[in-house]
Amino acid sequence: LDAVEEAVAFLEDHPLFNAGRGSVLNAVGEVEMDASLMDGGRLHAGAVGAVRNLRNPIRLARRVLDDGRHILLVAEGADRFARDIGISGCSAEELVTERQRARWEAMTDSPGTVGAVAVDGAGGMAAATSTGGLLRKRPGRVGDSALIGAGTYADHLLGAASVTGHGEAIMRVVLAKTAVDLLAGDRHPQDAARLAMAVLGERGQGEGGIILVDHQGRVGHAHNAPVMSCAFMDKTSDAPSLLR
Repeated sequence: LDAVEEAVAFLEDHPLFNAGRGSVLNAVGEVEMDASLMDGGRLHAGAVGAVRNLRNPIRLARRVLDDGRHILLVAEGADRFARDIGISGCSAEELVTERQRARWEAMTDSPGTVGAVAVDGAGGMAAATSTGGLLRKRPGRVGDSALIGAGTYADHLLGAASVTGHGEAIMRVVLAKTAVDLLAGDRHPQDAARLAMAVLGERGQGEGGIILVDHQGRVGHAHNAPVMSCAFMDKTSDAPSLLR
C-alpha cells in the first residue's frame, strides 16, 4: 500500500501527466481531480473525487482509507476532510501548467492518468490510481479513477488492477474488478489484461488501458488506446524496466 501510494504521488508531481500538477482543465478552466487506492488483503479502500487545491490527491485518498469510516469523499467534503486532518493545500494556479492551459484553449485532449499495482513478499496486494479526468468536463464530474471496482481494485486472493481511459466506458463494465476476476483459475495477468480490453471495447464501447499483477507477482498490461506507457520493478531490479 505504501509502495503504490508513493509511486502515484511521484507521478502526480510530474507535470507530464494528467494527475496532480499537470491535470487537465474542466469546462470553466479549473482543475478537479480524482484518486483512489485499495488494500487487497482487508478489502479496505479510500477515494476522493472532484478535489481542488491539493498537490497529491492520492495522499488524501490514503487518509480516507486509514480513517476507515468512509470510502469515497468528494468536492467540498473531501477538501474539508483534508483541512481537518492537516493536509496542506495549494493555490489553484500551482496545479495549472502552460501545457494544459494551451490544450484547454485549443480543445486538444490530454490523456495521462497514472496508476500503480503491487504485491509484497507475503502476497499482499494493492492498487492506486489518480487523474485530472477529461478535458473540459463539466464541473463536479467524477470519473472511474475515484471508483473502487472501476478504476482501481485489489484482492489478495487474485490480484490488483489500475485502469486508464474513457471513464464512462470503464464505469459501465466495472473494468478493474472485471480484470481481477479474470485472473481466476490461474489465468496469466497478460491474458486477463487482453480479455479486459476486449470487454472495454466491445461492451463498454470505449478506449483505455490496464496494468495487472497477480498474487504470484506475474504482471500483465494491455491497451486499446493508441499509447500507454508502463514499467515494472521486482526484488531483482535496480531500476524500473519498461513494458512493451
